[in-house]
Amino acid sequence: MISVPTRDPDHALVPHSLTEPLAGSAAGPLAGLTFMVKDLFAIAGRKVGNGNPKFYEHATPASETAPVIARLLNAGASCTGITICDEFFYSVLGANAHYGQPVNPRAPRHVTGGSSCGAASAVASAICDFALGSDTGGSIRVPASFTGLYGLRPSFGRIATRGATPMAPSYDTIGFLAREAELFRTIGRVLLDGRRVEAKVERLLLAQDLFGHEEASADQALWRALGRVGPALPKPEHSEVAGEAIDDWRNAFRVIQGFEIQSTLLPFIQSHNVDLGPGIKERFEMAAQITLAEAEAARRLRVEIAGRLHALVRPPGTLIVLPTTPTLPPARDIPDGASFAAFRNQTLGHTCLAGHAGLPQISSPATEAAGCPIGLSFIGWKGGDEALLDLAVNLAPLFGHRA
Repeated sequence: MISVPTRDPDHALVPHSLTEPLAGSAAGPLAGLTFMVKDLFAIAGRKVGNGNPKFYEHATPASETAPVIARLLNAGASCTGITICDEFFYSVLGANAHYGQPVNPRAPRHVTGGSSCGAASAVASAICDFALGSDTGGSIRVPASFTGLYGLRPSFGRIATRGATPMAPSYDTIGFLAREAELFRTIGRVLLDGRRVEAKVERLLLAQDLFGHEEASADQALWRALGRVGPALPKPEHSEVAGEAIDDWRNAFRVIQGFEIQSTLLPFIQSHNVDLGPGIKERFEMAAQITLAEAEAARRLRVEIAGRLHALVRPPGTLIVLPTTPTLPPARDIPDGASFAAFRNQTLGHTCLAGHAGLPQISSPATEAAGCPIGLSFIGWKGGDEALLDLAVNLAPLFGHRA
């Protein structure tokens, strides 16, 4: 019998979390395991909150459960909770002015990161085996890095987003987090649909311009980690991925995301005069001001960026390796102000790449510095998600983890 957690460890769960589990099938590849879901997934008979109490107040109970949840239940896993997210998913810090800030159990003085913050906290705290979240601009990959977990942002469209609140639909993906690489791979096999492009990993491009942005302590730790796994990977070729254009790439993401928000989340916020937390309020005000001309210019640049990235990972079998984030997790008491803006800008410079191109990316727990976990990322070719999951399993023992 699966029991629902009797407490809310480290504020990982929203107040309207489940009172009874959604029981999974008796048999299946995930039988006997438990998972939790970010507060944006539809569950039949329940309301979604999107990290905001006013949205929850006005929401209508869902008529059906999101297909991604149903698939996990059919595979044997049971859903035992709903986790906190950044308010309307518009942050990479992992704080919510209404519901609190989930604790990072691997680095308690530091943030969990990402809008899938509660999902990461729940998995890292071992109150569930894995968790579902979303990744638009890094909300799976950042908390995976900061909490020492495996996280996948899949190839765009390979995991159905139906039943999940849209933010910026041309970037939105459903991802997942797990502590163990073998389970991480099994979840992917259950959830991934669409065209799978198989190829042996034969070429590794090291994004030297993105390693150059890393904090010194993290940079040194990642180079040592790469040295440990070197024999299991092709000899890396140093490559410049974005170079000086990275600021333009990051800004293109910001503009397109904000423009798409005008059609998804902004109408409710404006029509209901929603009380937004600090930082989130300012970002929605910024999004409201983006013009069609600005969005079209950013979209044209995105086409060029995607072409550049697809060319780099061609032919299939080519991976790009980069730090998941350019910094260690910030301190928990960082205000959502100027210092956070710098952190957000730096981070989006790393996380916008896969989103622009619709490519799959995993973050693997590689090492640590100053007592904080550090993730190493691999971006693959479109449809190469399964190769990335296999890579995570193969590298786990070399990173010092049980596969």
